Amino acid sequence: MSFPLLTATAALPAIGAIATAAVPAARRTAAKWLALLFSLATLVLAGVALARFEPGGARYQLTESHAWIKDFGVRYELGVDGIGVALMALTALLIPFVILAGWHDADPLETKSSRWRPTQGFFALILMVEAMVILSFEATDVFLFYILFEAMLIPMYFLIGGFGDRAHTGSDENAAAQRSYAAVKFLLYNLVGGLIMLAAVIGLYVVAGTFSLSDIAEARANGSLSMATSTERWLFLGFFFAFAVKAPLWPLHTWLPNAMGEATSPVAVLITAVVDKVGTFAMLRFCLQLFPEASKWATPVILVLALISIVYGALLAVGQRDIKRLIAYASISHFGFIILGIFAMTSQGQSGATLYMVNHGISTAALMLVAGFLITRRGSRLIADYGGVQKVAPVLAGTFLIGGLATLSLPGLSPFVSEFLVLVGTFSAYPAAGIVATTGIVLAALYVLVLYQRTMTGPVKAEVQGMADLKARELVVVVPLIALLIFLGVYPKPLTEIVNPAVQHTMSDVQKKDPQPEVEAAK
Repeated sequence: MSFPLLTATAALPAIGAIATAAVPAARRTAAKWLALLFSLATLVLAGVALARFEPGGARYQLTESHAWIKDFGVRYELGVDGIGVALMALTALLIPFVILAGWHDADPLETKSSRWRPTQGFFALILMVEAMVILSFEATDVFLFYILFEAMLIPMYFLIGGFGDRAHTGSDENAAAQRSYAAVKFLLYNLVGGLIMLAAVIGLYVVAGTFSLSDIAEARANGSLSMATSTERWLFLGFFFAFAVKAPLWPLHTWLPNAMGEATSPVAVLITAVVDKVGTFAMLRFCLQLFPEASKWATPVILVLALISIVYGALLAVGQRDIKRLIAYASISHFGFIILGIFAMTSQGQSGATLYMVNHGISTAALMLVAGFLITRRGSRLIADYGGVQKVAPVLAGTFLIGGLATLSLPGLSPFVSEFLVLVGTFSAYPAAGIVATTGIVLAALYVLVLYQRTMTGPVKAEVQGMADLKARELVVVVPLIALLIFLGVYPKPLTEIVNPAVQHTMSDVQKKDPQPEVEAAK
């Protein structure tokens, strides 16, 4: 029996979470190093999986299949395509940076709230989220995926509600109330989506007689499985609703600004750069593959919702006074681009959407973590409390600028490639939608450059005068992310070679071909 690489990649951070939580209370530093070592070991295994993946090989590779709940036809089935292995590698890459960036975020304070900040629990919860997210990218059994989809809400709830941002302008009681509100809102929104998805999962089993993604795909291919049109549409809506909440898509997005605003900056990265990617990934893996006709039927409405997300999120980002909430609304706009690319049903659009998932994770991590370092120094999230930072902390300001330029998809940085492909794919199939989507680019330039101008340029405010520049640990977090943004912006081929074959499989599932350009005959 071959080594279960996918299981090991997900199991290692879970084991690390248990080991970190078991470290004695007085040995907080040991718990941090243990969590970091487990995250780095997970990154090594994810790198091995990425190296062993053959882009031109079978659709699902490194597969594992074992009986789990025989009476209900549930199996422990794993496998990764190009999209899954890329997102698995992204998750494993970001977690060590999240841990390093949050090195002191759970250290006890000299207040009553200190008992809500057990260092071991903070890092154990991060590792547990990593384990569940990685396994969700690997799961090819629908029921197994559903369990993971819901289970990851529990550690995220405690990370948001129990370890909130210390840079809060109000009293300790008000800060605790805001954290609690954000955590409960996050949980309720996603639980409702998950419960609706559960009904659809059960309905799928009743129709197909199995939860196995490969078995359902094979039955569809040989004609032994047929769904009534109405049945397929209802099942599609059940799955899509849950994924749209997780993504998040307008108008199901309102939990995200609260959650990201009240969470620590590393946890905010965990939310938008890691956990939310499960929603957009699942649209490709489950919605389009299991319900191809219903996906095409719903495309016009979904494209409209994606366009609203792009423009609405960008407009609200322009008007924000809170740095973290600005980045949250910018992410809503970016997720609109991802969903637009998925449902444009073109190979360029879907390749761009997949690249966008990876590149958005890197760029948002870079910008949010640098913003977190800035906020920690000043003790405020309000844009108006800053000014002239580039004169006292030039490295911090410079890295903040690069993260911001990546967010607005500047050519030469990796998000540009993603956004360009999404727009090309959208224009070729839906020109009007492509035109509307381009307004998001203009608005992105506005909110990023205005944010930089108000915080980093101008006269140095008195409260900023003694601000320290980035330290060695913080540079270890930021520099690799910026290097990746530049490398993938100049040379995206390693990533496109992995995801493009998976995109072609998805296009085949929905029986769509790229529109051919109209060329006038020479006279």
